[in-house]
Amino acid sequence: MIDFTKEEIEQIKKETTINVGKNIKKYRELKGLNQSELAAIIQSDRQYQYKIENGKVGISLAKLALIAKA
Repeated sequence: MIDFTKEEIEQIKKETTINVGKNIKKYRELKGLNQSELAAIIQSDRQYQYKIENGKVGISLAKLALIAKA
């Protein structure tokens, strides 16, 4: 069994949040959408979309599923 330190857990969370956000931005741009357009599709707002893409906030699995479908 592996035991993680609190610092390791926080680092993994931070890296994951940043990487997920970068990928969302990459695929949004490939689809030719801006942040406002994607936010409207998933019934969110552009500021929240900005925070997700820049790793400022985590994202729920439900919201991630909506973005993936969009």
